[in-house]
Formats: sequence, C-alpha cells, structure tokens
Amino acid sequence: MAIDASAAADTAAAALLSVAISRSLYDCADEIGLAFANDAEAILTLAERGVAGPLLLIDSWSASELTAAEPMAEIRRLAPKRIAAAGISRQLLEQWLADVTVEWVPVDPEAVLPPRAVPPDQVWIVASAEQAAVLGAIGRQVDVAALPVTGDLRAVSPQDRELLRGAARVDLHAGLGPDAAWQLEVIRRGDELPGGGLLVFEPDRARRMVAMYGHPSTSQLGVLGEQDPAEGVARLASIAEGYDADGFDVVLAFEIIATVAAATAGRDGDYSNETALDDIRPWIEAAAANDMYVVLDLQSGRTDFLSQAKLYEEFLRLPHVGLALDPEWRLGPDQVHLRQIGSVDAAEINRVARWLADLVRTEALPQKLLILHQFRFSMITNRELVETPPELAVLVHMDGQGAIATKYSTWDALTGERDAHRFYWGWKNFYDEDFPTPTAEQVLRLRPSPLFVSYQ
Repeated sequence: MAIDASAAADTAAAALLSVAISRSLYDCADEIGLAFANDAEAILTLAERGVAGPLLLIDSWSASELTAAEPMAEIRRLAPKRIAAAGISRQLLEQWLADVTVEWVPVDPEAVLPPRAVPPDQVWIVASAEQAAVLGAIGRQVDVAALPVTGDLRAVSPQDRELLRGAARVDLHAGLGPDAAWQLEVIRRGDELPGGGLLVFEPDRARRMVAMYGHPSTSQLGVLGEQDPAEGVARLASIAEGYDADGFDVVLAFEIIATVAAATAGRDGDYSNETALDDIRPWIEAAAANDMYVVLDLQSGRTDFLSQAKLYEEFLRLPHVGLALDPEWRLGPDQVHLRQIGSVDAAEINRVARWLADLVRTEALPQKLLILHQFRFSMITNRELVETPPELAVLVHMDGQGAIATKYSTWDALTGERDAHRFYWGWKNFYDEDFPTPTAEQVLRLRPSPLFVSYQ
C-alpha cells in the first residue's frame, strides 16, 4: 500500500496524532523515528525500515517553531539515545538535538507499508483518510492500525467492525464528534440487526422490511393473528416475494399490536387494552430465531405513548425490537374511538424518541426503528418538529386504506411536505379494505421507495 503526497495534508493534526500514540504507548524509548507530516515518502521509508520506538511527525520547517512543537516536547520526554530521521535537514536537527545520535535515512520514493501479519492489538479511529494513511505507517512500528471514519461510526464495513471488536484497545481521535464514543460501544458490544449491520437502513446498503401486522390472539385485527409464530414465519416469507426486485435486501418483520384501542374505558379509563408480555414473547423469540425484526405497535387511547412504551421496556432492550406509535388511536380527554380520528403532537413523540434513544445508548444497541403511522395531516401536529436522533431510524408509515388511487394521492401529499426528507417512509397493504390490494410491483413504483411495507 502506498500513499501519495497529499495523504498527510493536515500536517498539524497528523503531528498531534503521532504524539498521542507515543504518549499512550511509551514511557521512554531508546530509538524514535522522525519525519515531516507532509512527507509521505519519508514516513513510508521509516515504516519500511522499522523503528524500535514511536515514529513522530513534525509539522514545520521553521527551526524557531520546531522547538515549541508538541513532537519536540515528546522527544524530550522520551529521552531517546538514537533518532532515525528521514527527509529532515541535518543542520536543523543538529541545532536542537546535539546530544542525540541521529541516523540519516535516505528517502526511498518506492517505499511501501510492510504487510501486517496479524490483526493489530490497538486501533485508532481518526477523522480522515489522510490521517489514517499517516498513522497506518506509524502504527506498523507499534502494532497499531488507523481507521478513517467521516460519518456515523456504525456504518463502517463488517470487516472494520470485526477489527474494532477484536482489538484490545480502541482510541478515538478528538475531532470525531460527541456521538463517536457511544457508537463505538455499540460496535464493541457486538449485537447486530436482523440481516446484519447496526443501522436500520444503511446509506450504502439497500434494505427493506416486509411485515405482517396484527395481534397474536385474534385474526380480527390483522393477518398476523391468523396463525402461530412458526406458521407466521413461513407465511411471511411468501408474502415478501417480489420486494427484492429492485435489488433491495429484504428483512422479514412482525408488527404486533401491543396495546389495542378499546370501545370502553376499562378499569384504567384509557380506552386501551395492554397485551401481556407473555402473549407477545413467543413472537419475539420466533423472530430472533429466524433473523427477523419485531415492531411493537401502540394504540394508546387516552393515555400517552411513553407510559405505554415503558410497559414493554424488556422487549425494547433487545436489538431486534422497535416501536410504532399509532396516532389514529391516540385520543383526547373527551374523544372516543371510531367517533374521532386521534392525533399526537410532535412534543409527545419527542418524549418517546428521547426515552428510546437513551435506551439505545445505555444498552449499546444497534439503531432502533421508530414508526409513526399517518394517513391524515391532522394525525401528527407539528410534524416538522419531530426529532430524528441518530439512535433511531424514524419512519412515517402511510397506513390508509381504500381505493388505490386515493392511497396514491395520500402518499403523494404526505411525502410532498417540506419535512418529508427527514424521515424514512413506509406503506401498508390491506387484504380486505384495499381495492385492489397493491402488488409488490406497484408498491415498488412509489417514490420515495417504501422501506417498510406491512400487510394487515
């Protein structure tokens, strides 16, 4: 592997990173390597030669600035007996390092990084490919690898995730931002989503979920309740046929109504019946055994969504379980189901999102899906204020029913809003209430392309 002359363009950052590695690994060193951070050929030359200590980089040609530089302070701390220097003038070093033996290493323009025989014991995550190239050369001397990350750390390749999980130590460069630390913990814990990865809908990987919707105890609320979990897995595989026609990977899912809108107030007065955890558990376990996702759907009646979500915290702590909020069934104090269509404000959604995001961070979980059902504008008020934290993939699910032309019109209206780009999008098919029920081919023609498709 060779790096070109532009690979160490950010010389100040590269110099500081070389010092940080040295300080983390060495109390002293008899020998060090020394080169300018913008001299890729010199850095590679020293890496190829081998140095029995840290390889330090300096970022200035000025002797007056050099004395105050971080690398020079590190040299004094290490108190080396010998310096292997490449690409630095003899006069400059003799002026400031008169008491140290200097070996002048001729720069080799053909130098390359020697191959790594074993995985590194330590990995540094840095903010750019340029810094990684420089540290990659440095790291060959001290069993350190450098991994460049320019966005969400959870989006690194499967190979890099394995590298980070296997390393005894992983360090983060300070310039990576506040989310890098908890995202690293997600990788190191090792739990992944069904189908692999840590992001529900990865930017470089096309993935779609296809789900059966309903309640485990009855067929009256959707197709899910028409069979047991094992039969549901087999049936869903058939339902999902054709949804990979555009090259997307398909992940199967159960969307389970965890709290069911009720015609009467009930003992707690909330017009919602909460399903026992033990009734849902077999579906959670079947999904885990078959690399499937689960979404718990809340029809909260007159209580708030967060109170009901907390009832199912045990399941939401699992990496393959997400949450759906169904505003149609979120009633005001004087409303009754089927007389009014409910609604929820962004403020209430955000309370759920923050709680769920905190759960993801605390448990070091992969990104979690949060679905917001909507088929009328009034169902989500102030939608533009809904928060989309990186811990969650927030998806608006168009779950209207009826004539296909009407559904298309609703889809275009909801996805045409100015805030639509902030969300992922989903679509629901009804076997009995749609006329006709759209085919997979028809659903895949929608734009934006639905990433969650459910059947009721």
